[in-house]
Amino acid sequence: MSKPEILMTAPMMPVVIEALDKAFTLHRLWEQADRASFLSEVGPRIRGVATSTLFGRMDANLFEPLPNLEIVSSFGVGYDNVDVTEAAKRGVIVTNTPDVLNDEVADLTLGLLLATLRKIPQADRYLRDGKWLKASFPLSATLRTRKVGIVGLGRIGKAIARRLEGFDVSIAYHGRTRQEDVSYTYYPTLIGMAEACDVLIVITPGGAGTRHLINADVLKALGPNGVLINVARGSVVDEQALIEALKSGTILSAGLDVYDDEPRVPQELIDMEHVVLLPHIASGSVHTRNAMGQLVADNLIAWFEGKGPLTPVTETPYTKT
Repeated sequence: MSKPEILMTAPMMPVVIEALDKAFTLHRLWEQADRASFLSEVGPRIRGVATSTLFGRMDANLFEPLPNLEIVSSFGVGYDNVDVTEAAKRGVIVTNTPDVLNDEVADLTLGLLLATLRKIPQADRYLRDGKWLKASFPLSATLRTRKVGIVGLGRIGKAIARRLEGFDVSIAYHGRTRQEDVSYTYYPTLIGMAEACDVLIVITPGGAGTRHLINADVLKALGPNGVLINVARGSVVDEQALIEALKSGTILSAGLDVYDDEPRVPQELIDMEHVVLLPHIASGSVHTRNAMGQLVADNLIAWFEGKGPLTPVTETPYTKT
């Protein structure tokens, strides 16, 4: 019996390619010089897709030449790179890679928060530039006595909150609904939480529903002692409003791991000495990326073994027939 044919849209780590090559006939879209001709020939035979943000957004333009597509396995907990509405309309299951990256992202978030408040990268550069020989490094802000507001108390948000408890800070959260199984203070409005807190940690999903959720009004409410940490999606923050707030002193500082047009980061942010910028590495350890990649493969393997998807997204729920 011939193996099911699947498509990989962009290069993935060896653990994914090896697993998929073994289980399927794997077609590599990024190697095709003439993608339109390739999809015209191979597209009708494709039953599964492995994709990631490296490819860009998977929308109707790619769904159309794949009439027999059954499942899209996406790398990452966020899946705004896949048009799930279009997938649902076509009866295509979409999966992501939740949970396996929760701890890694939460750890990095706390590191980014401390680095931003205590100016750890700036202190490192200060020493390397020989400035310590001339004067002590200036005193920094602190995490002590701060109230931290988490925007999006999902799986990763809760992992961040558990770590924050060890720092003895006040913790609050904002989301669509109050969660009865947590003791943190709930704010029904984001503005209300920003006014009450002096740190905002953004870990809400991306997409049209959260685009520019963190805007000029929220930053103004956060105030001149406020710090913004974004480990969600760049689209969640109005980047120009953030730049203006950082320039004017509307907020104190920011720690960013994500940007609106990655990997292009506004030069205005790069030129600012009082912010900490990371190149989207929250889940970027060998251990965690391999686990995420394995889950991409496992979702496809489970599907074609008749076991159903392991981690379908809510917009394309799976019901066993």
